[in-house]
Amino acid sequence: MDNEYRAELTEHGITMRLNGPVETGEEAGERTVPAEPETHPDFEDVVAQLDARAGAVDPNPSLERIAMLMDLLGEPQRSFAAIHVAGTNGKTSTARMSESILRALGRRTGLFTSPEMTSLTECIVIDGEEISQTRFVETYRDIEPYIDMVDAQFDPGMSRFEVLVGIAYAAFADAPVDVAVVEVGMGGTWDATNVIDADVSVITPVGMDHQAFLGETVSEIAAQKAGIIAPGERVAVVAEQDEDAMHAILERAVEVDAAVARAGRDFTVGEAVVAVGGQQLTLNGLGGTYDDVFLPLAGAHQAANASVALAAVEAFFGASSEHPLDADAVREGLGEVTVPGRLERVHVDPIVLVDAAHNPAGADSLAATMQRDFNFQSVIGVVSIYEDKDARSMLTALEPVCAELVITRNHSPRAMEAHDLGEIAADIFGDYRVRVEEHLGAALELAIELAEEDGPEGGGVLVTGSIATAGEARAYLRARKGE
Repeated sequence: MDNEYRAELTEHGITMRLNGPVETGEEAGERTVPAEPETHPDFEDVVAQLDARAGAVDPNPSLERIAMLMDLLGEPQRSFAAIHVAGTNGKTSTARMSESILRALGRRTGLFTSPEMTSLTECIVIDGEEISQTRFVETYRDIEPYIDMVDAQFDPGMSRFEVLVGIAYAAFADAPVDVAVVEVGMGGTWDATNVIDADVSVITPVGMDHQAFLGETVSEIAAQKAGIIAPGERVAVVAEQDEDAMHAILERAVEVDAAVARAGRDFTVGEAVVAVGGQQLTLNGLGGTYDDVFLPLAGAHQAANASVALAAVEAFFGASSEHPLDADAVREGLGEVTVPGRLERVHVDPIVLVDAAHNPAGADSLAATMQRDFNFQSVIGVVSIYEDKDARSMLTALEPVCAELVITRNHSPRAMEAHDLGEIAADIFGDYRVRVEEHLGAALELAIELAEEDGPEGGGVLVTGSIATAGEARAYLRARKGE
């Protein structure tokens, strides 16, 4: 990565701190420029083996396969404490914030998130560092004979996601980590991650998504997600919810005798002020007030996620007004958090933002953030949405903030055909505001060209619609810059 890109990162908030010194030169370079990623000759072969397995969706969901694997491995998931995060939106951001605070407090951490944007190694992080290809391959080879044993007992055998969870838990145990922050894949009750017995369970906002697998109402979906709340004297940290969702979550908490900490009642965002590169927060947590907290992420929803993440860590340590968390560590943890693909700035001149919003609630939050935190003269949207999503509602949410749309299709087989999505977009935006480009790269180039027409200060590009769309756009634009 060259010095020009380092300067761009610094300028736009990766190393900048409000009311503090801006790191430059070698110091900034050391913090923002990762080492060249290590490669392993067998990594792609291992990925291909995982990709050949069934997807995570099981018509008869069960934890039997992953539980058997854990048993054969000697229960690695019991060797570390855990914070378990479920919900519809905000899971990854909340998980990454919680992990960053824990690490700032001196704990050795594991972090599991999914799905990946570019590489499977992104899903497994140990002490803030993405697992290397070598370690990923070695861990897989270590547990592969036991995976084969499980496969021999079940038809179908283990899914891709189940094996990935097995790799993560084995890697965390081997490190070893003190505590792992684990994001649910989908749902909760039957999610492969749910073989852990978490000390703290977190439920981020629940909305309508994956109805075919989780239920047709927000109450049914919330009940599935609340299935991660472990029995016993544990704590559930719950974000602000729809009334029906909250009722289902509280029912589960009562059923398993878990204590509940609720956003808006037990902890709140006291203040959130838009700042250069993010926002300045005051967080009223379970253990008191934490002020002058810089969060390098845009949007009121990210401020809310930070509040939930803080409460989760407070609950983990049993923080109280008499024993709050170290405020400087909280500031450090939240100030250094990164969440790829969440209004991530991946290009300058014109500015190109990528965001992984993939359902109506996510699109609503994205639109609100664009209006609250950014001041573009016009925004050109580049959009590709999965066929099983509510594309009409997502596009309706984006209409007030996008002057024009370039509709395209990412490489996922789940992606809606560009022509079909373009017809829906034309109904909402009007034909004159919609263009269709079959290939994502061509769509990005067209959007950049259109934004450039508004001059260096006015136009921006927003790429969204799915995690795959965000990931492919990041990869394309980085390759375009020669990174």
